[in-house]
Amino acid sequence: MHRLRILFGLFAFLFLTSMGFSQTGSVRGFVYLEKTGEPAIFTNVFLKGTTYGTSTDDNGYFNMTKIPLGKYTVVTSSMGYESTEAEVNIERAGQIVDFKLYLKETSIDLKTVTISAEKQEAQNTVQMSVTKLTPKDIKKMPAVGGDPDLAQYLQVLPGVVFTGDQGGQLYIRGGSPIQNKVLLDGMIIYNPFHSIGLFSVFDTDVLRTADVYTGGFSAEYGGRISSIMDIKTNDGNKQRISGKIGATTFGSDIMLEGPLSKPKTRGGGSKTFILSAKTSYIDRTSDVFYDYIDEPGLPYNFTDLYGKISLGGSNGSKVNFFGFNFNDQVDFPEVAAFEWNQWGLGSNFVLIPARSTVLIDGTFAYSSYENSALEREATAAAGDRRSLINGFNMAMNFTNFNGNNESKFGFEILGFTTDFSFENSVGQTIEQVENTTEIAGYLQYKFNFGKLVVEPSFRLHYYASLSTFSPEPRLGFKFNLTDNFRLKGAGGLYSQNLLSATSDRDVVNLFYGFLSGPNSLPDEFTNEDGSTTTIDDALQTATHAIFGFEYDVTRNFNVNVEGYYKWFTQLTNVNRNKLYDDNSANASQPDVLKKDFIVETGDVYGIDFTFKYDWKQLSLYAVYSWSKVERWDGLQTYFPIFDRRHNVNLVGSYNFGKDLLWTVDARWNFGSGFPLTQTTGFYENLTFQGPIDQDYTSQNGELGIRYGDLNAGRLPTYHRFDVSVKRKFVLSENSILDANISVTNVYNRENIFYVNRVTSQRVNQLPILPSAGVSLTF
Repeated sequence: MHRLRILFGLFAFLFLTSMGFSQTGSVRGFVYLEKTGEPAIFTNVFLKGTTYGTSTDDNGYFNMTKIPLGKYTVVTSSMGYESTEAEVNIERAGQIVDFKLYLKETSIDLKTVTISAEKQEAQNTVQMSVTKLTPKDIKKMPAVGGDPDLAQYLQVLPGVVFTGDQGGQLYIRGGSPIQNKVLLDGMIIYNPFHSIGLFSVFDTDVLRTADVYTGGFSAEYGGRISSIMDIKTNDGNKQRISGKIGATTFGSDIMLEGPLSKPKTRGGGSKTFILSAKTSYIDRTSDVFYDYIDEPGLPYNFTDLYGKISLGGSNGSKVNFFGFNFNDQVDFPEVAAFEWNQWGLGSNFVLIPARSTVLIDGTFAYSSYENSALEREATAAAGDRRSLINGFNMAMNFTNFNGNNESKFGFEILGFTTDFSFENSVGQTIEQVENTTEIAGYLQYKFNFGKLVVEPSFRLHYYASLSTFSPEPRLGFKFNLTDNFRLKGAGGLYSQNLLSATSDRDVVNLFYGFLSGPNSLPDEFTNEDGSTTTIDDALQTATHAIFGFEYDVTRNFNVNVEGYYKWFTQLTNVNRNKLYDDNSANASQPDVLKKDFIVETGDVYGIDFTFKYDWKQLSLYAVYSWSKVERWDGLQTYFPIFDRRHNVNLVGSYNFGKDLLWTVDARWNFGSGFPLTQTTGFYENLTFQGPIDQDYTSQNGELGIRYGDLNAGRLPTYHRFDVSVKRKFVLSENSILDANISVTNVYNRENIFYVNRVTSQRVNQLPILPSAGVSLTF
C-alpha cells in the first residue's frame, strides 16, 4: 500500500507541475463545420510559420500550450474543406486565447496538403492497437442488406474474429464478447450487435466516431480484460432541420436532427436534437425475396430507437441528454428461440474552464439488458436460460495540456445488479442474484522526448462484491526511428468482475448471460503441470504485451504490424460438469462435480498485418491475422469456439463517373475453420422419475447424446465475397437521393452455420443474397 501512495504521489506531482506557466500562453478553441455546426473532428490546426500544431479531438476541440508571447496566424486545414485563418495575439504570460473556427466545403482536391493531422498524431501519440472509425470509413464497405453498418466494418479490423453471418459474434484478440467493453456516449452497452450478425444497434448516420482498442489500452479504461469500443454520436444540426429516410429489402430507417433554437450570433449558444429509428422486416421479406434459403429462412427481427438533446454554450462547453431502446428476436424452430431488450438513459458534459488549460468531461448513465433462451429439447446441450443486468455508471475526467505533453486523471463508479438462471444438460439449475459496486481511479501521462513518446498510466480498481483491490500499471511507448518508420509497444494488467454463461456445446450460441462475483468456486485450481493454486477470489485477470511498427511506405501507402500476447491469468466459467448440489450431503464429491463455476486460464498470441492505400478516388485495405487461443480448465486443454488460426480481409472502394457520383465497394473474407465438439453417438437416457419399484426394462428413456472431446473437431473453412454499387442523385443543395444494389456471398459459397445433432441436417450461413436500398437525405 505504501508503494501505491508513492506512485499516486509521483503522478500527482507530474500533473500539477505540468500546469505551471513560463513566459508563454495558450491558444485553444473549437473547429466546426459551417454547414451543420457539428464538430470538425481530426482537423489540422497550426500556427503559420512555426512548428506548433495539433489536431482536433472528437469534440472538435484543440489546445496548443507553451506558445511564446506574440502575434500569430492560426490555420486550419482538412481534406474536402477550405483552409481557414484567424489572427491571435498572446500578450502576457499565462494568457489563454479562446476562439472558434468554421470550415466550408470545397470542390478543390486538398489531398496535396503537406501537413497531415493523421501523421502528426501518429508521431506524437502511441496509438497501439487502436482503430479510429468515422461514418466515412464505414460507408466504404459493401452495404450488405442495402445499408452500411458499424458491425460490418468491425469484422475487417485486425485481430477481430467474426463467427458467422447468422448468430455471429465478434471476438477480439482471443477475448469473448463479455470481455469487450462497449460505450455509447459514455454509457455501457451490454450487447451492441443483433442476432443476424450483419447489423449493430447503432445508426451509422448519428455516429461521430468509434474508437476500437483491441488490446494494451491505457488506464482511462478498465473493467474488461480484452478490448474497448468507445462510440460517440453527433449533437445534431445547429443550422436547420435535416434528416434521412431510407428503405432496403432488409429493413428501413429514419433520422431527424436540427436546432431547438438557433444561435443568436455566430458561435453563440445552441440547443439541438437528434432522433433515430430503424427496424428490420427480413423475417417477412425473406419469404418473398429469399425463399430459396434453407429452413428456417431468416427468422430475425429487431427495432432500435435513439434520441439526444444537446445544449451548447458560447465557449464550447456543452451538456447532452440521451436515451435508447434496442430489442431483438430470433427463432430457430428446431434449435432455440432467443430474445433480448436493452434500454438506457444518460447525460454527459464537456466543460471548458475560463482560466485553466484543463478540459473536464463526465458521464452519468443508467442502462438495462435482459435476454432469454428457450431451448428445443431434441437438440439442447443446456436448458432454458434467462439473464438480467442493470445499473448505473458515472465518470469524470480531467485533461491538462502542456505543450506536446498531456496529463489526465479521473474516476469511475459503477453499481449494477445481475439476475441469472441457467439449467445445464444434466438438469442442474445454476442461479445467482448479485448486487455489486465498482470504484476506480486512474492517472496517466504522455511524455514527448524528441523522437520518443512514453505514456505511463496506473489504475486502481475496487470490486466491492469481491472486497478486492486491483492495482493495474500500464505502459505504452513509440519511437520515431525515422519520419516514416515508428516502433511501438504497450502492455499492462487488466481485470473484470463480469462473466458470461455460455456453453461451448451449444449448437447456436446467441445467449450471453451476465454474472458477477460468483462465490461457488473450487477452493483450489490445478495447473497444467499438476501443481495446485489456492483460489482467493473470483476476479478475472489478464496481462497484455504488444509490440509492433508502423511504416509509411509512401504518402498514400502505409503498413502496420503488431504481434501480441494475452495471458488470461484467471477466468471464471460456468461449470459444464456439475452433477450434484453443493451441500453437506455431497461433501465427499469433488468440487468439479458440485460447484456452479470453475476457474480457467488461457493463452492468446498472434500477429496482425494491416495494409492501407489511398490515392485519389481509390481506397484499398488488407488485413491478415494469425492467432492461437488455448484454455486450460483444470482438467484439459481445449480450443474455445472462436479460435481461428487464419483470417484474411480484403476491402476496396472506388469513386468514379461524372462528379464522382458512382461508387463500387467490395470485400472478400477468408477464415480457417472453428473448433466444434463432435457427436460420437446416441444412447437411451433413463431418467428413473417413476416410483421406486418401477421396472426400468419396460421404461422409455430420453434420447441421450454422447459427445467427443471438447472442441476437438474443426469446421470447414469460411470465405465470402460481397460487392455493392451506389449512385448518388443530387436533387438540390441539401437534398440527395442515394440508390444502391449489393450482393452478399457473390459466388454462393456454402459456409456452414450448424448441424442438427439429432437429424444430422446441415444448415448453412447466408447463400447468395442480393439486396437493394434507397435513401433520401434532406
